[in-house]
Amino acid sequence: MSFEKLNLIEPVLRALKAEGYTQPTPIQEQAIPILLERKDLLGCAQTGTGKTAAFAIPILQLLHQDELYKKGPAGIKTLILTPTRELAIQIGESFTAYGKYLKIRHTVIFGGVSQKSQTDALRSGVDILIATPGRLLDLMNQRYVHLQHINTFVLDEADRMLDMGFIHDVKKIIAKLPTKRQTLFFSATMPAEISKLADTILTNPVRVQVTPVSSTANTVVQSVYFVEKSDKRSLLLHLLKQQSIETALVFTRTKHGADKVAKDLNRAGVQAEAIHGNKSQNARQRALSNFKAKQTRVLVATDIAARGIDIDDLSHVVNYELPNIPETYVHRIGRTGRAGASGIALSFCDTEEKEFLRDIHKLIARTIPVVEDHPYHSVSGANRSFEGQRQSEPRRSGNVASRHTQKRWTGNRGGRY
Repeated sequence: MSFEKLNLIEPVLRALKAEGYTQPTPIQEQAIPILLERKDLLGCAQTGTGKTAAFAIPILQLLHQDELYKKGPAGIKTLILTPTRELAIQIGESFTAYGKYLKIRHTVIFGGVSQKSQTDALRSGVDILIATPGRLLDLMNQRYVHLQHINTFVLDEADRMLDMGFIHDVKKIIAKLPTKRQTLFFSATMPAEISKLADTILTNPVRVQVTPVSSTANTVVQSVYFVEKSDKRSLLLHLLKQQSIETALVFTRTKHGADKVAKDLNRAGVQAEAIHGNKSQNARQRALSNFKAKQTRVLVATDIAARGIDIDDLSHVVNYELPNIPETYVHRIGRTGRAGASGIALSFCDTEEKEFLRDIHKLIARTIPVVEDHPYHSVSGANRSFEGQRQSEPRRSGNVASRHTQKRWTGNRGGRY
């Protein structure tokens, strides 16, 4: 199917063509017709499936066509609520791209930076507001933002909102919205509290689901390295000696761990930067830009910081520490192997992480091949972890190495991100 068959207006089709897009992704193909009919939508989809375009394109088209937009009261017509600054910025960039031939104004607001440029944009008037919950509530309390004319509300990555502790702020914002509106609700997973929230804010929604939570990209080559915790740093440096790893996104469970890994790599002569919630917005954007430009070879990230980050041509993801929630593994390795490209996901597993690995195997319904041919292989760890179920990979001199979905942290295993 082509975008022309989705009944899109010429300015939007022209913008899509300028971006090089000719065929919609599955979620775009399913969601766009539904949204153009102004129906509520419950989308079970993760970042990387094309869901931003799935809601941005119909929102732009409806605003352009709507008589309310042309004759109605001034004010924000569409609110898009998203959990992280990086994702908010990327959504804003998408609206800029798809709406380049339309006279529809949007702005992005988020915390961690001065509010002046954001309040200036709001004063000049916007049709679409993309926001993170904290800064939005702050500007609402200062009376810079008024939501009484909202006719479309998008709650993006609802499960992540819950995981990051934003759900109460989200509910405060929803309470200020008009009851008569179109609501779009996206979540990669549906824990009980998120399902309950969806039930309360959606009216006869159409459900769209793509990429099951347990699936990993077929284009991603996965492998696991059994290693003692104290040897992980040495193993990472050993693997990075390979010229085939131009850049790598390395995941840790904690902010402190991300900083430590980045510092150790820089001391060893490997250009690395860390990205996590304690970093300023400018520092995070600079680190991401440097990594995308390949000025930085390794970006070390926590899960919250990396959610929603799209990096073109990322070949390697390294799970320096295995996640304590198995769905997070799928999210992490989803940062590579995108859009049909191949990718490599390497996971380090120490003795304390064996339970996490077993949970991952259960979720993805396969056993990740083990690489034994490296100087730091932990024989005892491997034996204790895979009695009767380990699959050895063909020996490959450390030829090393990722995909995405998230679940509420239950507090029963491991450390918090």
